[in-house]
Amino acid sequence: QKHEFFVDMTCEGCSNAVTRVLHRLGGVQFDIDLPNKKVCIDSEHNVDTLLETLKKTGKNTSYLGEKSAQ
Repeated sequence: QKHEFFVDMTCEGCSNAVTRVLHRLGGVQFDIDLPNKKVCIDSEHNVDTLLETLKKTGKNTSYLGEKSAQ
């Protein structure tokens, strides 16, 4: 299940924060698209769990929707 989130990232430090909280959660594969402020997460965790985890970065975060498999 791939989910796409908006995270208000402005720099490498922001994307590093996202990487840190997602690694701590575990069981996730993700891509960070810094220029477009998007994080695509492939995980068995539910959307609420992922959103709460991303919010731990202190960044403005919202759920954009499911990403269809390429």
